[in-house]
Amino acid sequence: MESLDVVAHMLRQRLHATRVSFLITDFTGASVVRLGVAGDVETDEPARRIDLPGTLYDEVIRTQQPATQTRGGGSTVRVVAPVTNRGDAIGLLELFLPSAPDEAAMREIGETAHALAYIVIANRSYTDVYQWGRRTRPLSLAAEIQHRLLPSSLACEAAQFTVAGALEPADHVGGDTFDYVIDRDAVQLSVTDAMGHDVNAALLATLAVGALRGARRAGADLAEQARQAHQAMVDHGEQRYVTGQLLRISLLDGGVEFVNAGHPWPLRLRDGKVEELRVEVDMPFGFRFPHTYRVQPLDLRVGDRLFMLTDGMLEYHASEVDLKGLIVRTGHLHPREAARTVIAKVVAANDGHLQDDATIMCLDWHGVRDSRRHADTGADLANASPPPAPES
Repeated sequence: MESLDVVAHMLRQRLHATRVSFLITDFTGASVVRLGVAGDVETDEPARRIDLPGTLYDEVIRTQQPATQTRGGGSTVRVVAPVTNRGDAIGLLELFLPSAPDEAAMREIGETAHALAYIVIANRSYTDVYQWGRRTRPLSLAAEIQHRLLPSSLACEAAQFTVAGALEPADHVGGDTFDYVIDRDAVQLSVTDAMGHDVNAALLATLAVGALRGARRAGADLAEQARQAHQAMVDHGEQRYVTGQLLRISLLDGGVEFVNAGHPWPLRLRDGKVEELRVEVDMPFGFRFPHTYRVQPLDLRVGDRLFMLTDGMLEYHASEVDLKGLIVRTGHLHPREAARTVIAKVVAANDGHLQDDATIMCLDWHGVRDSRRHADTGADLANASPPPAPES
């Protein structure tokens, strides 16, 4: 708990900083919560949320560049720097200086913020403080289970790809999950949607995710992962089912394998056009009907953006959202920001009350020969010139 104090003390000594604090992004990705330094954290008080839109915090998270702001007629300079690791926007480091920082000071602040990301990652396994900070509203039991099924980092940048996921639970949790893992020679993604709502759906999702992870970690291919998820539903799912998609991309040759178990088709953005990839659809996991799971190729080229989503993105008032047009308009954004923007539009279309979970995963494929990572999300969506209208 003293790690934040150490960072604050170092910045006060080296840069004469005052009011050093850490702001953590909440589960929605649409706001931040100020944790302060360790001595300021009172876990029995509700977190105070600061909405991101239109703030300096939003600019820093979006651009992934430190920013300054003069206050009090120039007597104080506010500096905000991103606390990010491999594309996972954990939060922000904020401090106040008595004068404008020079280039060396800004570089030190940026490096300190990046180091803080590693400190948070190392420490969050041992404390609930960071979880407390990410909760701007109490989680139901079902939502607690659901969040524990998600990967610890909701975004990841690598040389060959960037991936990010976003999930907005329904008022009564619907059992959506997403997952990804990077192996020595492949990246694997999955999206699942459990039948029902509330705790029963969350428990069913636990079965599905546990079976998929267990098979994957044992080295099983996609067909065997799907078979084991199906068998787990048959054995323990009490005649309920889970839909899902499994994706595996080789980091050696770029080959793509895909399994679709009763799930909506993925969407691909290529050259400004959005297309449904109408792959063959197999039975959901748990359907007591003789069948097998087909491993199919998927056409994915360098520069493509792929979306995997659940039916909550398409149902009810979500259908009023021009999803394909929105995907084109957010095409210049980092997958983290694109996923967040698309989810926010769906939530807004439902007046903040979803009837079903809305989940989306966004993958940018850079190719096996790419050696760069891109953290900047690009221009401000609100002020950017609109791209050409999609043809599909």
